[in-house]
Amino acid sequence: MATEPIQLPHKLTLNERKQLTMTGVTEVVSFDETAVVLRTALGTLEVQGQDLQLKTLSIDGGQVAVDGSISALIYEEPRDRQGFWGRLFR
Repeated sequence: MATEPIQLPHKLTLNERKQLTMTGVTEVVSFDETAVVLRTALGTLEVQGQDLQLKTLSIDGGQVAVDGSISALIYEEPRDRQGFWGRLFR
């Protein structure tokens, strides 16, 4: 019997464009000084900026904190994983 992954609530708090805290993160895809890419309960989130640092990382609890100069938060919608034929024959 397959179990569904637990959906963590997704919440963002941005303080003065310098401190971003969030919950509902399921995976850190990549990070460097200019971008942090995260998978969240509501899709992939890219945090763009300068001098970015991961300050808190608790994937078990779904919590992440990013410090630096934050210039953009960009969500990518979750992709339909059925493929072409699955979408064609719905």
